Amino acid sequence: MTNCLFGIGDLDRALVSGRRARTITTTLGDFPLQVTTNWFLGQVYHGLGDYRQAIDVLRQNVMSIQSELLREPFGQIGSVGGGSHNRLVFCLAEVGAFAEGSAHGAEAIRIVEGSDYSYPRVAVYFSVGFLHLRKGELDQAIPMFERCLGLCQTLNFPSWFPAAASVLGYVYTLSGRLAEAMPLLEQATEPAASISIFGLHALTLAWRSEASVLAGRMDEALALAERALTFCRAHKERGHEAWALRLLGDIAAQGDPPEAAQAEAHYQQALALAEELDMRPLQAHCHRGLGLLYAATGQRQQARLVLGMAMALYRSMEMTFWLPETEAALAQVEGGP
Repeated sequence: MTNCLFGIGDLDRALVSGRRARTITTTLGDFPLQVTTNWFLGQVYHGLGDYRQAIDVLRQNVMSIQSELLREPFGQIGSVGGGSHNRLVFCLAEVGAFAEGSAHGAEAIRIVEGSDYSYPRVAVYFSVGFLHLRKGELDQAIPMFERCLGLCQTLNFPSWFPAAASVLGYVYTLSGRLAEAMPLLEQATEPAASISIFGLHALTLAWRSEASVLAGRMDEALALAERALTFCRAHKERGHEAWALRLLGDIAAQGDPPEAAQAEAHYQQALALAEELDMRPLQAHCHRGLGLLYAATGQRQQARLVLGMAMALYRSMEMTFWLPETEAALAQVEGGP
C-alpha cells in the first residue's frame, strides 16, 4: 500500500490489485487491512477521476474510524482516518460538495495538528486550500497554500514543492498579485523542482498554464496545457484531463485571433467528461467559457442559454467569485439586438 498522494504509476493495475485486496480483507475481517485498503482504493479512484467511487469508499473509512482510532497509522505514515478525511476533501471539491468537504477538511486539520507527523500536514493544508480554490474563495485558499509551501521549504519536502509553488502562484495571479506570483511559478519550473507527487503533476502544469494565460504569456500557456493533457491521457487521469481540455478551450478562445472552432471543440470535450464524472464546478466553467465564446462570435441565443446554465450552477454551489463576469456577459447579450 502507498500513503503518498496519488503515488501510483499504473492506475488500472492498482485498481485491480486494490479490488482484490478489498475482497480478501473483507473475507478475513481484518479491520486494519480493510481501512488501509479503502484508503488505497480512494487514492486510485481519485486518480482515475472516478470521484463518486472514491467518495463511497472513503466515507466508509471515516464512518468506521472513530475515537481513539482516529490517529492510528495502521502501519502507514500518519493517521489513516485523517488521510481518509483529507482525500475526501479533494473528491468532494471536484463534485462541488463544498459544505461536506469543508467539514472533512476541518476534521483532517484537527487530526494532523494533534499528531507528531509533519508530512501529512502538507497534504491536509494543500487539500483544504484546493477546496477553497475550486469554490473561488481565494482569501481562504491563500493562507492554506502558504502554510503548505512554508512546510515544504522548512522541512525539506521537495516532492510537494512544484505543486505548492504552482498553485500558490496561480492563486496570487487570480488575486491580482502578479509580482508575488511570477517568482513562485519560475521556481516551480526549475530542474530542481522536477521531483513531484505523481498525481499532482498534471495539475501543476495546468496551474502554471492558467497563470501564464492571466499574465498574457499565451505561447507558454499553450505548451504547458498541451503537456498536461498528454500526461493525463498517458496515465488515464480522466478528471485532470477534463480540466486540461477546458484550459485549452480558454487558450484558443483568447488567442489573437481567437480560434473559435477549436475552442468550442475543447470546451465540449471537457464538458462531456465533466458531466460523465459529475464534476459540477468544471461544468459551470465550461458553460461560462462557451457562453463568452458564443457572445464574442455573435451567437446570442446559444450564449444566453449556456451563460444561464453557468450562473445556475455557480449559484447552486455558492461559487460567487465567477458570478459577476458571467452576469455581466449575460446582461450584455440580453441587451443586444
